[in-house]
Amino acid sequence: MSKYFYSLLCCILISSCVGKKEILYLQDAEQYTNKEISYANARILPNDVLRITVSALVPESVIPYNKVSASAGGVSVDLLQLDGYLVSENLTINFPVLGILSVANMTTQNFAEFLKKKLEDEGHLRNPTVDVRLINAKVTVLGQVNQPGTFNFTEQNITLLQALGYAGDLTINGKREDIMIMRDEEGVRQITHIDLTSADWLEGPYNFIKPNDVIIVNPNNPKVKSAGFIGNIGTLLSVVSILLTSVVLITK
Repeated sequence: MSKYFYSLLCCILISSCVGKKEILYLQDAEQYTNKEISYANARILPNDVLRITVSALVPESVIPYNKVSASAGGVSVDLLQLDGYLVSENLTINFPVLGILSVANMTTQNFAEFLKKKLEDEGHLRNPTVDVRLINAKVTVLGQVNQPGTFNFTEQNITLLQALGYAGDLTINGKREDIMIMRDEEGVRQITHIDLTSADWLEGPYNFIKPNDVIIVNPNNPKVKSAGFIGNIGTLLSVVSILLTSVVLITK
C-alpha cells in the first residue's frame, strides 16, 4: 500500500510542475528596445469625471474658471471626484462662465486644447494653461493574481504590466501565455488574448490599459489539473485505501 501511495504522490508532483518558460515575462524583449511608444488616448465617455485646472500668469484672473476645491492634499479618489465635472449621457459638461460644453469624440488632451483656444478666442484669458484629467478611471483584474479587484487610477496612461502590478502580480498558477482583456470600444465589446512570455504585444493597442478594461488571468494547466485532482485528494485516497483493504481481506 505504501509503495502505491508514494507512486501516486510522485505522479501528482510531476503533473503540477511549471516550467521556467511558462513563468518568465517578455522573453524576447530585447528586440523591442529603443522603439517609439504609442500612448493610448481614450475618448471621454458618459459618466467620466474630469478634473479641469485653468492657470495663467495672473492667478486671480482664473478664479472664475476653476471649481473651489472641497478637498485637501492626500485625499482619496472618491473625494477628488467632488471637485470634478461629471460628463452627462449626451457628452457635455457644465463649465463655469462658459456654460454647457460638448466633449463628444474628444480625448482629455483634445478637450484641453479646445478649452484653451475657446478661452483665448473669446477674450476670457490671455495665454492660459489648461490641464484636463480623468479622475475616476478604473481597471478590474480577476483570476490568478494575488489581489484581485477593481483599481482606480488617475495617471494619463498605465500599462498592462502596471495594472497587473496593482493586483499584486500573477500567482505562480497564472497562465502567462493567455491573459484575457475585455474592452468596450464605442459600445462594441472587444476581447483579446495577450502572451506575457512574449514581447510582441508591446507595440499593439493593448500595451496601455483604457478605463473600464477588465483583465482576466486564467489558471495554467497544472493548476487546472490540481483543482480537479489534488482538490479531491482526500476523497481519492480514502477510496484507494478502502479498495486496498478490501483486496487484502479477500486474498487472506
